[in-house]
Amino acid sequence: MKNKRKTIVIIGADGQLGMNLQHALSKHRLELLTYQQVDVLDRTQVEDALGRIRPEWVINTAALTHVDWCEENDVKAFQVNALGARHVGESCRANGARLVQISTDYVFDGKKGTPYREDDPTGPLNVYGITKLAGENYVRSAHPDHYIVRTSGLYGPYPCWGKGTNFVDTMLTLAAQKDVLHVVDDEVLTPTYTEDLAEQLRTLIEASPPPGVYHATNDGECSWYEFARAIFEHTGMSPRIEKTTAAEWKAVAKRPAYSVLGNEALRLAGIETMPHWKDALGRYLSKKLGS
Repeated sequence: MKNKRKTIVIIGADGQLGMNLQHALSKHRLELLTYQQVDVLDRTQVEDALGRIRPEWVINTAALTHVDWCEENDVKAFQVNALGARHVGESCRANGARLVQISTDYVFDGKKGTPYREDDPTGPLNVYGITKLAGENYVRSAHPDHYIVRTSGLYGPYPCWGKGTNFVDTMLTLAAQKDVLHVVDDEVLTPTYTEDLAEQLRTLIEASPPPGVYHATNDGECSWYEFARAIFEHTGMSPRIEKTTAAEWKAVAKRPAYSVLGNEALRLAGIETMPHWKDALGRYLSKKLGS
């Protein structure tokens, strides 16, 4: 039965997405594993934890996601994002659990210009994307019963351990501190609300479609500049915002110019996809600001 109560392990349960997953999956039997409880770099720890719990599903949200930090700490990024995923995949196979491995739009090079399909060729431009793609490949080779879920531009009510904040909250903070904000306008993506993504993952697990790669983002697309404009339109704030380019911004890591993900695999599986990013942003800001 697809909708029966399932035993689900969330690895990285106290992270930005993990916290929302706790709410979305609350009707199931949850086993919450934080970094302090299980280190994905320790294969024995992972195997012992899953062997004790014997879950039906495992969601691996554990990752180093600070893109610029990863660029300068490539060995550690590879260990967590790639080898950690391998350890989880092998342990899931050994214990008969299905694995949901969270991945990223940054596995693509951004040259396509139209939404990426799940089967499009990859070509990451930075260490973060390279290590997340390596994690995908490890999971594929380690465990046939995998669901690699790529997403994009996450923000939500809970802090990201790697970055400490999200783009929406950063914009609100900067608007109160600066007269002029400079925001990149030549990188296009789909901002995705973690509350919506958590619900999408719940739907995926309960529907149990065929294993494989799935893209899961809110609908639509925008540049970071357009995202910032929408934030201030929703809040009624009116800071001066000026466009800048990725080249002028001079971030440590290169980002794809266009990394919008098409959610075709979900649609083909008969699963309703997430609302438009503007709708999600409005709900997030209404909750955050109490309006």
